[in-house]
Amino acid sequence: MKTVLSLVVFTLLYCQANSQSIVGKWQLVKQSNCVEEDLPPQDAETAALVEDMKGMAGSMPQVIEFKDNNTGQESTKIVSHKKAYNSKSFLYKYSGEGLYILDKKSHTIIEGFSVEKIDADSLIITNSSRVCETKVFVKIK
Repeated sequence: MKTVLSLVVFTLLYCQANSQSIVGKWQLVKQSNCVEEDLPPQDAETAALVEDMKGMAGSMPQVIEFKDNNTGQESTKIVSHKKAYNSKSFLYKYSGEGLYILDKKSHTIIEGFSVEKIDADSLIITNSSRVCETKVFVKIK
């Protein structure tokens, strides 16, 4: 009986040691969406127009911070200012394979993501309801 209990404890510790933590600050570096995939093949002029429109979206880095207490904050950093712009707080649940954004009052899932890859310095998630939407983050702190 002691051997079985010891084996269970060591297995749990091993699994916990191998799972990466999502806690920390992550900066969005690449994002794909469903609209780009639905566009028909483009000529050079249309492709230039699409690239120009992407450039107008702004180049301010989007940062998400996941905290230990299952809360998080999404913000846009402005380079010359210490404070973040357009800051939103949220609740989350991370299961190792899934990341779920929760409603603050009811704690129900409002958005779900599949965690494609997580390691010490990168995070790749895909929207569960729109698999063509993928976000790539790098850890900044």
